[in-house]
Amino acid sequence: MPSFLSAWLKYARKSNQTSKEQKETNMATEMNMSKGMGMSKEMGMPKEKTGMSKEMSTNGRGGHLYMQSNEVKNCIIHYHRSANGALAEVERVFTGGAGSGRISPIYHIARPNHYEGAGSVRLTQDRRFLFATNGGDNSVSSFAVDTEGWLTLLDVKRTGNPQNGGAKSVAYAPSSGTLYVVHTFGPDHIRLLSVDDEGNLTPRPEKYSVSTMEWPNRVPTMAVLSPDGKFLILGTTFDELPSRKNPDGSLILWIPRGNNGELHSIASNAPDPDGIIVFPVGADGALGEPSFYDGGGASPFYIAFLNNRPDTFVIGEAVSDGLAIGRIDADGKVTVGPVVPIDTSGGVPSELCWLAVSPDDRLVFATNFGYSYLSSFRIDGNVLSIAKDPACPKVPGDGTFRAIDGVVSSGPSDNWLTPDGEYLYQIYGNASKLVGYATKPDGSLEEVTSVAIPYNSPEGLAGF
Repeated sequence: MPSFLSAWLKYARKSNQTSKEQKETNMATEMNMSKGMGMSKEMGMPKEKTGMSKEMSTNGRGGHLYMQSNEVKNCIIHYHRSANGALAEVERVFTGGAGSGRISPIYHIARPNHYEGAGSVRLTQDRRFLFATNGGDNSVSSFAVDTEGWLTLLDVKRTGNPQNGGAKSVAYAPSSGTLYVVHTFGPDHIRLLSVDDEGNLTPRPEKYSVSTMEWPNRVPTMAVLSPDGKFLILGTTFDELPSRKNPDGSLILWIPRGNNGELHSIASNAPDPDGIIVFPVGADGALGEPSFYDGGGASPFYIAFLNNRPDTFVIGEAVSDGLAIGRIDADGKVTVGPVVPIDTSGGVPSELCWLAVSPDDRLVFATNFGYSYLSSFRIDGNVLSIAKDPACPKVPGDGTFRAIDGVVSSGPSDNWLTPDGEYLYQIYGNASKLVGYATKPDGSLEEVTSVAIPYNSPEGLAGF
């Protein structure tokens, strides 16, 4: 471990035991330390860090939001969230690992959504720990979260995946203290780390793949544990990474395949019905043999379980441009209903990926990477329908990025909905914005706040 990181960890652990008043003094010291570590002015603490108003206190309806910068010197950006939805940045804490920086490890160009995934920043249910992937060096960082939301770096460890870059999603099983880390590049797409009671990480030898005999280089997107903790479920986006481009730089999802050179889609689950992978989870956190299921549409990207129906989830179908409802039974068998598409007159695919489910399970907000806005769906029993499409105005980027549909996009990625369902926060990487919306009963979104974020690179949102 680098000497500066060892010193930082010792200092962080010590400062985490101090009183609130002393912690504020220590954070001023951390700012000075950061300068000595090559931290830019932008990486420093806001000048008015200590000025948290009563409105922003977690005693009301406010709270905290965390996002990783995914810069080469990666950090977690911590925001206080006020009762009216407004965000104020209060600290940036180094992860001790390397982010992707300006260049995507997948596409080798500057673009938003480096990870083609979701869930790179996760809070434990008891809010004691926060975990974040470092996509530049395949490591994971753990942080202590105190009662007021402040972070202290506890540990950082490599996952063991030898492919440079690509760690992008984490899921945590508290019953066994196991962290599951999903990588873009296989064959060991999933690596495991043990988490002790102090938040220290220990890499484990197990490794698992989502590839098949026909497609040895598949690309998973994220992992989520079933609510009962018995199964780890993964979404996928590609059966192999796109290697062909249109003249405008947008990606081509069709490749010649077979003796006759017939075109075949590389979007997962299209047409091969194997886009969702389910692993049984053992008592010690180890995974059993995977089963492959029909994801219902092309590129079943994002899986979100409903809050009040533990056997039911929704899937964002990135290349089928819509949402589907799925179920998992007691044996881990998955069935998925029909896809309900959005309006795709703007071009296909819309790359509908990231989802947020309302606390009452009546609304789902879906991020359209290719369209630069969100759409919303209504759930009535097992029936999906469009609520608002679009649900908010388009957020333009800087004009330099085109999605697969060829449309100039700001490349929105991860979103997060507050536990009360009142506010939704959305990353727009190519616009360098994190936008907060008030949610409306009809499924529409009204912008209430916007803060500047690093260009293109940010990933992951988690909060309380």
